[in-house]
Amino acid sequence: MRTPLAEPAERGRLDIRPGVLRKIVEHAADGVPGTLRNERSIAGIDVGEHGASARITVGTGEPAPVDVRLELTLRYPATVRTVVDAVRTAVADDLGRLAGHRMRTLAVTVTSMRGPSAPAPARLR
Repeated sequence: MRTPLAEPAERGRLDIRPGVLRKIVEHAADGVPGTLRNERSIAGIDVGEHGASARITVGTGEPAPVDVRLELTLRYPATVRTVVDAVRTAVADDLGRLAGHRMRTLAVTVTSMRGPSAPAPARLR
């Protein structure tokens, strides 16, 4: 026979670090159609790619509100307002669903817009 569980308030506490919230925000933003990932290189050496970049500030209260500053690269041509509205919805939904936090503010900076990549030139063998 199972022992009955204590009331939720008496079971303990769950803290989610701002770094985890940042990853949730970046992942949600990268999943929105119209956002792009950028190639990253150091001294001409390819070191992978990166997508959205977020800064998170967690307020006080239960659940704690989250303020988000987000930098994005968008696909060209795109309607910036439409893509940013979709990002806002995705980020708010994922923060609430995955972490139980409410997004209080979202400030978006579009750092660049890129068109489709040109095909790679043929290589001689």
